[in-house]
Amino acid sequence: MTEKIVLAYSGGLDTSVAIPWLKDKGYEVIAVVLNVGQPNADFDAIQQKALNVGALDSIVVDAQDEFADHYVAPVIKANALYEGDYPLVSALSRPLIIEHLVKIAHAQNATAIAHGSTGKGNDQVRFEAAIHALDPEMKIEAPIRDFHWSREEEIDYAKEHNVPVPIGKKSPYSIDANLWGRANEAGILENPWNQAPDDAWGMTVSPEAAPDDPTFIDLTFKQGVPVALNDEPMALATMIKELNKLAGDNGIGRIDKIENRLVGIKPREGYEAPAAAVIMAAHHDLENLTLERDVHHFKPTIEDKITNMIYEAQWISPLFDALMAFIDKTQAVVNGTVKMKLYKGNATAVARKSAHNSLYDEDLATYTSADSFDQEAAAGFIKLWTLPTTVFEQVNHVHFEEKQHD
Repeated sequence: MTEKIVLAYSGGLDTSVAIPWLKDKGYEVIAVVLNVGQPNADFDAIQQKALNVGALDSIVVDAQDEFADHYVAPVIKANALYEGDYPLVSALSRPLIIEHLVKIAHAQNATAIAHGSTGKGNDQVRFEAAIHALDPEMKIEAPIRDFHWSREEEIDYAKEHNVPVPIGKKSPYSIDANLWGRANEAGILENPWNQAPDDAWGMTVSPEAAPDDPTFIDLTFKQGVPVALNDEPMALATMIKELNKLAGDNGIGRIDKIENRLVGIKPREGYEAPAAAVIMAAHHDLENLTLERDVHHFKPTIEDKITNMIYEAQWISPLFDALMAFIDKTQAVVNGTVKMKLYKGNATAVARKSAHNSLYDEDLATYTSADSFDQEAAAGFIKLWTLPTTVFEQVNHVHFEEKQHD
């Protein structure tokens, strides 16, 4: 009996050539593509393309709301930016894709799952770590990695097997996109001294070409997640799409990055994440207003660990669950509205308010006659605050020599 295999399919170069390769290996291929908000994607055409190339079946799953609510929302609450600037665009969708692929494999009695990742990237780890966690008995096929195809060899193989791939040797970009952003690598970008050309960007205008007048928006958050744009309630997936267009038109969200991959190499990526840039900046600003000082100072330690775990394919783990429980607890008070200024590549918080959770007290902060702060209490506070170091210095004389007495 011919074995069935479920392929994580995108319609791009890597997964398109995987279909005839897997068929030649004896599998019946079930192509599965998840709609996680890929901009301008024609899912009907992608579905038909898989069938035309030779898939036994082709399945499209609309997972946009699931992706936004269960994968993007935690990243927002955790201010998760890998190495300080990358909002985990590709890393976020992988565990969701595998969750659906495993379910479909079980329903179709498939014995294996395939992906189109190379041996140089992070995605091979993310796909296979999730498969092992959800079904350790499931076989895994990775034709691009295992066959050691170069980009040129893939293109030649596609032509030999009549696989229509919109890519050429003169412009061999490799692009991955979803609601949260777009990642582009290969081609001219492989030389880090080359400036990214205009055709490397797909979601944003250049900051120089952005409007000369700023755009102002209000983002309202409830428990750390944006729930309204300009006072209009909307689903998170819908809001991200709106902000991708609005912020992208203002030249916001471009990231030209050399990053440290899990497998040990340093690639150059061109990322675009317009909505992420706006939402993350607004969220961080609202936390400044609503989080207690010790929580606010400690939370980045947890955020950094969570971010690295997502990037390094450890979403499905007890430690990740425990750390997210901490994050969720902190977000109970992150409620309010932030006014953002979008202008020529910059997303800046210019005003903020929280009706019930603001820790800002104008009477304490003011320097006017309305000041209610007890300044006389400061002298005693300073003595107590410095008491441990004062005593240490008196005993050990590390910074000053002991006074000599006649």
